[in-house]
Amino acid sequence: MNKRILGLLAATMLAGSAVADDGLVLERWRSYAGVSWDAPRAGKVPAPFANSVNAPIAGIHFDGAGRAFVSTPRLVAADAPATLSILDTTSTEGPARLRAFPSLAANATGAAPATHLRNVLGFHIDRRNGWLWALDQGFVAGEAEAPAGAQKIVVLDLRSGRTVKRIPLDGVADRKGSFLNDIVVDERRRVAYVSDSGLRSAPANQAALIVVDFASGRARRVLDRHPAVLPQPGLSVKSHGEEVWPGKPLVLGVNGIALSSDGDTLYWAVTSGTRAYAMPTGLLRDARVDEQGLGAALRDLGEVGGNTDGIVVAGDGKLYLTDVTRNGIVQFDPGTGRMALVASSDGVYWPDTLTLGPDGALVFTASALNRHFSGQVAPGAERYELWRLERKRPLPQG
Repeated sequence: MNKRILGLLAATMLAGSAVADDGLVLERWRSYAGVSWDAPRAGKVPAPFANSVNAPIAGIHFDGAGRAFVSTPRLVAADAPATLSILDTTSTEGPARLRAFPSLAANATGAAPATHLRNVLGFHIDRRNGWLWALDQGFVAGEAEAPAGAQKIVVLDLRSGRTVKRIPLDGVADRKGSFLNDIVVDERRRVAYVSDSGLRSAPANQAALIVVDFASGRARRVLDRHPAVLPQPGLSVKSHGEEVWPGKPLVLGVNGIALSSDGDTLYWAVTSGTRAYAMPTGLLRDARVDEQGLGAALRDLGEVGGNTDGIVVAGDGKLYLTDVTRNGIVQFDPGTGRMALVASSDGVYWPDTLTLGPDGALVFTASALNRHFSGQVAPGAERYELWRLERKRPLPQG
């Protein structure tokens, strides 16, 4: 990076935005003082949810109409009214204004675990089929294990909110040790790929990938405890120069996953690690290929440079990964094999889910999740932010 770019970075970081490499601009797009599921009354800004500090925004994806869907996982507390909602991005003050999707009743933790959304972290917007694939971790804060049937994928119609299909995952995920983290979908083949980080079984993480076929409803666990999905031994996850959870370090396996635009390559990275990987999906879908065969086909893409969380493939075919260590975005070019930090700002606290916005710009959540999960954020001090990374021309849509 040349001196001119460095100077621009220094000048803009104080304002909450940064100029990045390759003509990319990183900016804080939205910043919310907590969350609220209350409708505005008489034009007034709604009050934050009482336990808003324990309902951080983690996931975000946009549908074809430009609606922003977000997840508020029930990992810190179980009392959030919903774990999957639609965010009003036109609001720029007060708390994030949320509307439960498909309804508050469908998000109820006290209802049947097999049929209701309990704890959604990862989800996928399927524009081709008009669906939302919600990955339900099953357990909520305070539960030692997920109730029977609670670990599942719920496929919802984006327009009506009706349930298209529920696919149980208890057969391929451990109700005590699994941590169903992220999901990406091959929309043409209707095949989902799920990352199980195994956080609840750490330090002996029961990490793996899970391949799910919509038509048959069958799910298969692959690369179970393979080194490429496991935390790197002895590695400390760091954010803003500090170790995450000193004394009880974060030990998180495979996290973000993404598909190439043709659906033929699956990418992933490990949060408690610094490398990214790729695998032909044809092998993952073929039940005749054993673990040895999968391991032989796996590609190590090299060092990311920091610890990662969310990843996405943009329409330009390049892979983008959030870097929680360096507070920014890393780009991997499959054509050249080049991995490089292309944007960073000291104003970014734990860049999480990375997605494509309606205009093609990269959008990601940054909610200081590591500090929320360790109880370091005082009630009323929470800020849930959305950041944008864009060029003068937006990234092409896939």
